[in-house]
This record gives sequence, C-alpha cells and structure tokens, in this order.
Amino acid sequence: MYRLGLDPSSEKKLNDYNILDEIHTYSEHSHSHSHSHSEYDIVSHIDGIGVVSDNLWLDHSIKRSINIRTHIPSRPRQDVIKYVVRSGDTLFGISEKYGISPETILWSNPILKDDPHLLRAEQELLISPVSGVLRVVYEGDTVEGLASVYRSDVDDIVNWPSNNIDSENPQLVLGEVIVVPGGERDFVQWTVPRVARAKRNPLPAGAGPGACAGGYQGGAIGSGTFIWPAANRFLSGYNYSGYHQAIDIAAGLGDPIYASDSGVVVFAGWSNWGYGYMVVIDHGNGWQTLYSHLSQWNVSCGQSVYQGNVVGLSGSTGNSTGPHLHFEINYQGTRVNPWNYLP
Repeated sequence: MYRLGLDPSSEKKLNDYNILDEIHTYSEHSHSHSHSHSEYDIVSHIDGIGVVSDNLWLDHSIKRSINIRTHIPSRPRQDVIKYVVRSGDTLFGISEKYGISPETILWSNPILKDDPHLLRAEQELLISPVSGVLRVVYEGDTVEGLASVYRSDVDDIVNWPSNNIDSENPQLVLGEVIVVPGGERDFVQWTVPRVARAKRNPLPAGAGPGACAGGYQGGAIGSGTFIWPAANRFLSGYNYSGYHQAIDIAAGLGDPIYASDSGVVVFAGWSNWGYGYMVVIDHGNGWQTLYSHLSQWNVSCGQSVYQGNVVGLSGSTGNSTGPHLHFEINYQGTRVNPWNYLP
C-alpha cells in the first residue's frame, strides 16, 4: 500500500471528513486487483474528494496541494447607483462603504452644496462607481467641455462603460448622468462674510437676527495666540479640509464655550447660513474666530470679551446632527487651519 505522509494538522482535517479510511481503502483495493495504479491515481482520487489540507504529500516526493475553496473575484461596479441616507450616516462612512472619495459625493450631489453638514436622513444621493465627478448633461455640454471643466481626460469619459458614448461620434444625451473618472473641481465655499468691527452694517440682508450693526471703536484687542475654545481637545465630526474649513470639536450639550482670544463680538445670535446660534469675535489684529451650533449665546454685539471668557454653550442648532462646536479661525479673509494655531 502506498503510504500517505501527513503532518498532524493535515491528518486531523482528513479524519474530520472521514477521508483517510477512504484513501486507504482505495489504495488497498488498487493493489489487491491490479498493480497498475500509481501515485498519480491516488492523488487524482484525493482531488476528487476535494479536502482542504495543507502539506499533503505522497512518498517518492510526489506533492499536490488540495483546496476546494473557489475564489471568484468581485467585479468592479460601473454604474451610478442611488443611496438613501440613513440616520447616523456620515460623508466619510458613505464614501468608505462605496470605495470612493468624500469629495466625489459632494461634487456629485448639488443638494449638499459642498457642505458635509447638510447631509440629512432620507436624502437620495447619487453614488459614482469611481472617484471623480457625476454630471447631469445640460444643453451645450460636450465631452471636451466636461473634461476641461473637471480636469479629466476625454478618453476616460468616452471609454467609461456606463456612459454609453460612441467613440466615433461622442455626443451627450440631455439629462443623462455622466461619470467623469478622476474628475475634480474647486469647492464652492458657503461661508460667513468677514465682519469688520469698525464697519457699519457689514453683513448682507438676510444674514440672520444675530447680525450686529458694526461701527465699534476701541474695545479689547487679541494677543495673536489662541486657546482651545472647549474643554475637549479632540474632534467629534469633521476635520479641517478643502470643503470644511473648520474643525468640529467634541463638546456635550450645554458645555461652556470659551473665547479663544480677546476681542469684540461682531455677531451674536441666530445665523441663516446653517450655523445655528453663532458668535463671531473680531480680535482687532486681522484675526477673527467663529463659534457655532451653540445652544445659547452669552454675549452681545459690540461687547469686549477676553480670552477664556464663556461666550456660549455647546449645542446642535442649525445644520448639525449632534452636539459639538464648529470652530473657525479667519485671518484677513482666509479661513486657516485651526490645528496650526491651537496649543
């Protein structure tokens, strides 16, 4: 009889499937009736049984690995699909689920206005099969035009299967959704205009009841250094990015929010920009800080506040899905990364 050499692990696997007895029976039967069977016959018999066994070998150095696992590669998705936002979803969670960049979701869904805070349960989003941009075809659109606007390649657009574009006559169909693979565009920044303390009525009409009249002379001047505006020093939401030029600091409902530097209050109350209850402090040296989604504000227009003073309490007002502090630092009209300035 041919002897099977097995390591203990392999022998256990074969025993678990009652295979060893079958192999031995086959071998004994082969020798009792004919000596024409070879090691290859036994290997073929084992293959037919199909047991997963590592390091299975036969005498005379004949080796054959056995594996009944069938690996079917997943086929990449090529079509645009729709996704209904669920409670608790985030931009990053959805993008990770579908293997695309967060920017792709913003660029492909005008309802979000490039603002991740506008994500709401029950919204229906278009999900691209690949990172890039989805574009609904409008009158006058051309493949060359889309490639130019979204900094993509004409051939990539034409050759994307679900676009169904004839390479010989690349015409677009009005109303169709086109995948622009690898496309990108600049973000539309929906921001609060800079509020100068000395300027009268600095904000446009409709800014919200919290808008201050301005025209403030004198008052507290900032030091140019900043402290954390909340007790926590970690995030609970979005980090600073091209489409979210602020940080969402973890803060429980009703937690105190502190002035990051000294200055004069130039906005205090409700904002119509989606920030909810908001406070803006002008520090008198080119810097401003913004504190939003508050549950209440504790300061008033034109008031001097000093670093560490409580300016309000944390909340979830405006476009917000849970208590936190949306915090911005603005220098001469540019919203800078707060991580570069907080201790």
